[in-house]
Amino acid sequence: MDKKITFRWYFGGLASAGATCLTHPLDLIKVHLQTQHKANIGFAGMAVRVISVSGFMALYSGISASLCRQLTYSVTRFAIYHSLKDHMTRGQKIHLPFYQKVYMAALGGSIGGFVGSPAEMVNVRMQNDVKMPLHLRRNYSHVLDGMTRIIREEGFSTLFSGATLSSGRGALMTVGQASCYDQIKQLVLSSNSSSDSLSTHVMASFIAGLCATLLCQPLDVLKTRMMNAQDYDGIIHCASETAKLGPLAFYKGTFPAAIRLIPHTILTFVFLEQLRLNFGIPVKSDLGQD
Repeated sequence: MDKKITFRWYFGGLASAGATCLTHPLDLIKVHLQTQHKANIGFAGMAVRVISVSGFMALYSGISASLCRQLTYSVTRFAIYHSLKDHMTRGQKIHLPFYQKVYMAALGGSIGGFVGSPAEMVNVRMQNDVKMPLHLRRNYSHVLDGMTRIIREEGFSTLFSGATLSSGRGALMTVGQASCYDQIKQLVLSSNSSSDSLSTHVMASFIAGLCATLLCQPLDVLKTRMMNAQDYDGIIHCASETAKLGPLAFYKGTFPAAIRLIPHTILTFVFLEQLRLNFGIPVKSDLGQD
């Protein structure tokens, strides 16, 4: 009787959190590039500017919020995606159609994006704080301090400012990452079953990260702007103000986003596969057993 090993519901969050520890500085630079009013500083220049003004550790500003986000957002989206996929396959080694993977990824990502919105709000603010004038800095000491102060100073609903965008971005991100990764890995393994190696996972996750970057960038820019500022009346207002800067404004920071997201995606799925293989749940397959 054949066996497969499935994911535990929290593996996605752990894998994403591990990847975040290594890629957080890239995410911080991406946020800085997206929130500058004039696109006159590039990726390397922004990195040098952050370090020269605030020191090397400023690259890890907001790390507690970033980890909290992964342990809410990514735990939720991957738990829903893998739970639905396991329910559909019922422990059998069968391949689902790509469109079903897209539906499940979109559902998990949209719910995860909403759940992770408060931590994302604090994350963006803490990352952007280092480039603000001293008298305008919020100086959140950690993610819980940030959430508490936002509730006290701006109201509970402020934590979910931009939650609609976060849900939309979460859906696109999970479609780009999870469903594309699974589909690419499936195609590779179906053509060569002996190629289930680290290189296969890296290649599949690289392509998935690229897809996720291109899908998410416009929404990512709008979400970042809305979370960092309080002078937008809504998504439409934010989009119209961004459009005044030109169509490329919606893709501001695409290069650093790809530099950050592609390694993050690769690390996430490499960690995720190792967690599954070493600590996953063996499931007996009844494929072909009538």
